Amino acid sequence: MSSGTPVTVACIQLAPVIGDATQSLAAIDAGIQDAVRSGAQIVVLPELANTGYLFADQEELRAAAQALDAPYVDHLIELASEFGIVIASGFAERGADDHVYNSAVIVDRSGVLTVYRKAHLWNAEKSCGFTPGDAPPPVVDTEYGRLGLMICYDLEFPEWVRKVALNGTELLCAPVNWPLYPRPNGERPGEIVRVQSNSAINRMYIAAADRTGRERGQDWLGGTVITDADGYPVTPIRLGVPHTAIATINLALARDKSISPRNDVHADRRPELYN
Repeated sequence: MSSGTPVTVACIQLAPVIGDATQSLAAIDAGIQDAVRSGAQIVVLPELANTGYLFADQEELRAAAQALDAPYVDHLIELASEFGIVIASGFAERGADDHVYNSAVIVDRSGVLTVYRKAHLWNAEKSCGFTPGDAPPPVVDTEYGRLGLMICYDLEFPEWVRKVALNGTELLCAPVNWPLYPRPNGERPGEIVRVQSNSAINRMYIAAADRTGRERGQDWLGGTVITDADGYPVTPIRLGVPHTAIATINLALARDKSISPRNDVHADRRPELYN
């Protein structure tokens, strides 16, 4: 649990290579090493960071998926142990039930702290073989703070984000893959705006680690951002290019939900009226 000591958080914006796990893992390793050199204690990687996203069919997805105790997650644990960090990463999980999930994991030097299966599937995820998760997003205590975990399209559902906020999340780790879509000239991408909104209405830090590059004809936004408890970005937004977004933040500020001497964004809720 955080004590008010600042913590350094890094989001690694990289370009996974679908069908080339070796190259994807090399990019992950290089990104984590770069983040650690910059002082990172918590590192967030994109959705499906080690596999790429646009699977052609169920066969290709199943070939790329790994169990929770398989090499990819084991490798993350080794890196967390070597560098003394906490890592959140997306990956394609082959469950013990033989279903494949769009999952994310948080690990530290002790091993797996939690795993989450994406509940809200986006577009072709529904047809290429992913099974939606059916459990709420987890919240775990780490040596650096209290972390929540969800994936990409989950952020579009305020009820889902509120769950982790009400459970005491100080930093929501969000591996994402945001496709590049048209937007009006001069406007910030809506995906980033919604992250800012989720931060502000819950007074909670969010670290959204996006991917970049072009995959099977799809360009990716590359909208990685870390937002503070007021909803403002604390990292530069560098759309569409590989980079590491890094910020030193005080997670204890996320415990203060007051926005005026008489207002508190959680205590002022009136859930008895909302149904």
